[in-house]
Amino acid sequence: MIITKKHLSRRMVLRGLGAAMALPWLDSMTPALTAVAKSGAAPARRLGVFYVPNGMALPYWWPQTPGPLEQLPPTLQSLQAFKENVLVIGGLSGDAVARKTRGGGHSSTCGTFLSCVPFQGSDANVIASTTMDQVAAKEFGKETQIASLELGMESAYVTGECETSCALTNSISWSSPTTPLAIDNDPRSVFERLFGQSGSTDPAVRLAYDRRSKSILDVLTGQVARLNALLGPGDQAKFEEYLESIRDIERRIERAEAQSGRELPVIDQPMGIPNNYGEHAAMMMDLLALAYQTDLTRVSTFMMGRELSSRAYPEAGVADSHHPLSHHQNQAANIDRLSKINEYHVRQFAHLVQKLSTIREADGTLLDHSLLLYGAGISDSNVHAWLDLPLAVVGGKKAGVKGGRYIRYQDNPPLANLHLTLLDRLGVHLHTFGNSTGQIELGDHMLSGV
Repeated sequence: MIITKKHLSRRMVLRGLGAAMALPWLDSMTPALTAVAKSGAAPARRLGVFYVPNGMALPYWWPQTPGPLEQLPPTLQSLQAFKENVLVIGGLSGDAVARKTRGGGHSSTCGTFLSCVPFQGSDANVIASTTMDQVAAKEFGKETQIASLELGMESAYVTGECETSCALTNSISWSSPTTPLAIDNDPRSVFERLFGQSGSTDPAVRLAYDRRSKSILDVLTGQVARLNALLGPGDQAKFEEYLESIRDIERRIERAEAQSGRELPVIDQPMGIPNNYGEHAAMMMDLLALAYQTDLTRVSTFMMGRELSSRAYPEAGVADSHHPLSHHQNQAANIDRLSKINEYHVRQFAHLVQKLSTIREADGTLLDHSLLLYGAGISDSNVHAWLDLPLAVVGGKKAGVKGGRYIRYQDNPPLANLHLTLLDRLGVHLHTFGNSTGQIELGDHMLSGV
């Protein structure tokens, strides 16, 4: 710390036009001596990751044989109408990461599903790694108002039964090794993030709200510039990070004004979280489709439930708690009931797939321009197995993904190879990611290793 005679109140805020924004923590608050895509460009590609907790009832998930898909297996039946968009993937492994990661089977697999890098530490001191969705978000966020959406069906603030760390079981998305991104399961909150607090998608209402917000920021940015001139070098560096977040808000509002004339379905702001899982999921999927349609974001993650979730699914005809049931002891009746939960989750996902397939965009549909990864970080839930993960890629025809097939890879290649390949198809070209050993087949040919 550089000690100066300047001292700022810890309660100091920036104010303008009725708005107040608190300052970040600065050394100066300690008393001295006390310590959218451009016009004409190719259609945007989108990434969605849909995570299933507590493994899968495998006999109901896998097709009978690799090759063309004539009939989808029971768990995936609700996607039958979109069979040609479905690529079922078998043989990939999270074992190389999870085996090196200390901690419970659920937190290990969930915490490394999108990073493929072992985590360190535990509880609040856990250190993970930046996930593949956030690698994409860093690039796509330059063109959208919202870099990424982290959605889910259960609260991100569950504590207690979390094995190694609640941060690992409550989120699959990390923007840095120390920053898990909390999921949002409240439709109202998601709506406000997408369209502000105007309460409607009506263009006139949104534009008025956006202009009010922009005028507030104009006032605040002038104040922060004057304050920055008073700060020491250390505080200036900290404050620059804060200013960058304000600049990001300005950029998003400018894009919102440019997009406010875009024709949108006029809907009212949803209120609260429905008690029924299916109603809740449909509302969240509709909001995600709307976010893709309006190009508010191009990257999302969606947790169908959190790892270790003990939620029951009476809507699917299953009264058992999910996590205990997943330890089925290889009993056929238990596996059958678990499969009903798995199928019910896919049914909610199919709602989004159907909606995206009806929205035309350039030379195809939103589904054609989207890569949707659906699957679990655990295969055999009874023993927390990490080999042969149940995965499917849906959509992506315009990104070179050939659906209507079941592919099995040999010799247990790492899950990171799939992530590396998906990033490449999205236009984010890396030589390596996580513990990858090279890209894998998603189209008509094998891609090179690096």
